[in-house]
Amino acid sequence: SQELPPIVNYSTDDYGAGNQNWSISQGQNNYIYVANHQGLLEFNGAQWTLYPSPNQTILRSVKAVNDRVYTGSYMQFGYWEYDSRGLLNYTDLSGKLKLDLVEDEQFWNIHAVDEFVIFQSLNTIYIYNTSDASIKTIGTATTITKTFLLGKTIYYQEINQGLFRIVDGQPSLVTDHTILKTSEIVNVIDRDNSLVVETQKEGFFYVTSEGLQPMDLNLSSSLDDQDVTVYSSLVLKNGNVALGTIGKGLMILNSEGKLIESIDLGDGLSNNTVLSLFEDAQSNLWLGLDNGIDCLKLASPVRRYQDVNGKLGTVYASVLYKDILYLGTNQGLFYKSYESDLDFELIEGTNGQVWCLKVVGDTLFAGHNAGTFQVTGGSASLISNIPGTWDIQNVAGNYRLLLQGNFSGLHILEKSEKTNSWRYRNKLEGFDNSSRYFEQMGSSVYVSHEYKGVYEITVDSEYRNALNVKRLEDVKKGKNAALQIFNNQIFYGSPKGVFVLDDNRQKFEKKESYSQLLNEATYTSGKLFSDTSMNRLWSFSETGLKYLEIEPLSGQPKIDSISLPFQLRKEMTGFEAFAHLEGSSYLIGSSKGYLVFDLKEFKDPAFQVELTKVKQIYPDRSQFISLKDKAEFKNSVEGISFNYGVIAFGGYSQPEFQYRLLGLYDQWSDWSKSTSEQFKNLPFGDYVFEVRGRVGYTLSTNSARFEFSIAKPWYLTNVMLLFYALGIIAFSIFMHQVYKRYYSRQRQKLIEQNEREIALRTLENEQELMELKNEKLQQEIESKNRELAISTMSLIKKNEFLSDIKEKLKDEENGKGMKSVIKVIDKNLNNNDDWKFFEEAFNNADKDFLKKVKVKHPSLTSNDLKLCAYLRLNLSSKEIAPLLNISPRSVEVKRYRLRKKMDLPHEENLTNYILEM
Repeated sequence: SQELPPIVNYSTDDYGAGNQNWSISQGQNNYIYVANHQGLLEFNGAQWTLYPSPNQTILRSVKAVNDRVYTGSYMQFGYWEYDSRGLLNYTDLSGKLKLDLVEDEQFWNIHAVDEFVIFQSLNTIYIYNTSDASIKTIGTATTITKTFLLGKTIYYQEINQGLFRIVDGQPSLVTDHTILKTSEIVNVIDRDNSLVVETQKEGFFYVTSEGLQPMDLNLSSSLDDQDVTVYSSLVLKNGNVALGTIGKGLMILNSEGKLIESIDLGDGLSNNTVLSLFEDAQSNLWLGLDNGIDCLKLASPVRRYQDVNGKLGTVYASVLYKDILYLGTNQGLFYKSYESDLDFELIEGTNGQVWCLKVVGDTLFAGHNAGTFQVTGGSASLISNIPGTWDIQNVAGNYRLLLQGNFSGLHILEKSEKTNSWRYRNKLEGFDNSSRYFEQMGSSVYVSHEYKGVYEITVDSEYRNALNVKRLEDVKKGKNAALQIFNNQIFYGSPKGVFVLDDNRQKFEKKESYSQLLNEATYTSGKLFSDTSMNRLWSFSETGLKYLEIEPLSGQPKIDSISLPFQLRKEMTGFEAFAHLEGSSYLIGSSKGYLVFDLKEFKDPAFQVELTKVKQIYPDRSQFISLKDKAEFKNSVEGISFNYGVIAFGGYSQPEFQYRLLGLYDQWSDWSKSTSEQFKNLPFGDYVFEVRGRVGYTLSTNSARFEFSIAKPWYLTNVMLLFYALGIIAFSIFMHQVYKRYYSRQRQKLIEQNEREIALRTLENEQELMELKNEKLQQEIESKNRELAISTMSLIKKNEFLSDIKEKLKDEENGKGMKSVIKVIDKNLNNNDDWKFFEEAFNNADKDFLKKVKVKHPSLTSNDLKLCAYLRLNLSSKEIAPLLNISPRSVEVKRYRLRKKMDLPHEENLTNYILEM
């Protein structure tokens, strides 16, 4: 029965290299370096990078010293250094020093002492002086199995010779005991100022002046087993000794030699053969395996109990009661003594699903699928067979009654006064819904149903009937939502936050200060846990745990968090098992065992994010660039990629990052686990790339920055701009001349146009004068026409009058003097003066008409012209007759004769012909 530290596994797919990992080291930059089957692996906490072995052979050893990383391989050793681009470049020391290496020589170990770096092969030890680049060798006639650094002294073993050490650059025999001639040494240890050697199979021995003395160790039978072969060994900072075995995984001994942990494939290792061991600056133990790399977080405040064989199942409830740890699982109720290393045992009769473990008063109850059990030590008795007991609580104010929530509603347990034992009493009638989460306040019971919401149930004083059942509409149902009483208040946790029942018990109100416990983005469950012993309220999320405390002086809530992500916890969501053990220790149930953590040991280690590589990408190539100076990229660059990471090996959450590109947008991106970002087709200008990180709830102490600029395109360079300026000036001068000529021509055209317009206006004025004159003439014509019409009508009237008088006088012809009067009248009727007056007026009104008629019809007489004139005035025959002093019939005869003279067709009207002429 072991509670082990968390183990992080890195497979070949994760680090992208070969299976076997022969050596591990850590640089001053805190990067991890691994000698891998295919080359040198670099791990910056977020990203693995493989540097292939320079001579395409297996890398056997690695040692980071200051700013160099020394490696050894087949027929070669040397060192790697970072360039300004953040890339490692290799220098071949063995070739540079022109060493005469033994055929098939491989370098298995590297140590650093002061200014010396020691390379060990199976044949020779090479001591390289970094200050003057000199080298010294120590050879052997047999085989050097391994070298060990203890303090500042190098120890090594020669097969069939014994144990040696290097003193003043020369080999010195420590002991040639028979055991050390035949048994391979895996480590040399200082114990209480005494030298101790550890062998592969025979165990540990003190080196004394008298030879070897076996150490009296309290080892378990597993280490005494002759099948255990130790391949690698490491003394940890806390004094414990880690043993990497072949086929048996990892074993850890305490300072007294007791086996305290044995971890193999079944406990979470990637492989059972441990080729190399290394403890980093954060006290994490790295294991180079025959297939993969593992990291044990030895300093972790978290320990995991791994249910390897599936004996326990998924843990749904836990409690520490009377020094016994109880686990309620889907397979039954298990227990073991809290301080013992014994395995858990199933309590007889409790097979099946356990929903809750509740200590009420001095009694432990187990809510089971079969009902309710009362638990005492390693036994349990069924006191209620009502199926599915979710939870059990005291009835407020009555210590002899218990309220339990079941699949079928709420039920009452009663303590017998006679026997002082608990028994089932009754069901709370009137409420039949499943009551997984319920809390009491006054005479009301509040029940949360995940799919229906929250109910308020008013019960009678005897807890036998539900007097009133009301569903609270202001509380919305939610996935894994739950009720919990804390600090005399009822809390409701849901995806939307934390709600608290108000003082009047009327409704639940959302409390922003409490809602920090549940973030919708990382929400997994609204189940809250009230730790009454420490007065804390706990919540679960995808990224970790949060807990609420009430400040004793201010009374204000304070929320803290610990980074313990779901991927590590692996609990049953919505059925989280959480229990306070003792002091600051807590237990969390998982799907395969449980976790135990110490709250006091959780620390927020400061860490920094750093930019590891920057690559420029062009259509025909891509290359990394210097990280030290501001970069300037050509305008043809297609993309710029950034790689970044954090050194946070001791955390439990995968690092997340935010970035922004000042010059393009100033807002931080969303958090992402990606350790790289690429920008494509950026416009020219100046930019600053910034990235920051977080591990769990802890932000990096810095933001890594990289300034760069993208050049203008060739057509916007300074030379081209000068060319453009000169061109613009020349073009301006040219255009000035062009416009000058243009405007000169335009001016001339304008002058000519103005002259034409003036002339036109003159003509228009003259035309207007002509029109005015014509209008005047027209008016005069109209006046003449009126005069003509008036004179014509006067003549007609006069002639008609005279004709009438003449006719009457003719009737009186017998009277004397009448004939003379008639002559006078005839004289007036045939007066040529009247015609001349008429002709003059007619010619004024219709100029040249008579001439036109005479020209067109020369045969017409003066009387015919008179008739034409009268017809031109559109006079009728009756009106014409007085003017000619003839009868209307005679006028018709004249009209006929006129037609004949004009030779008019029969169908053409004479009047119309004359009017249209």
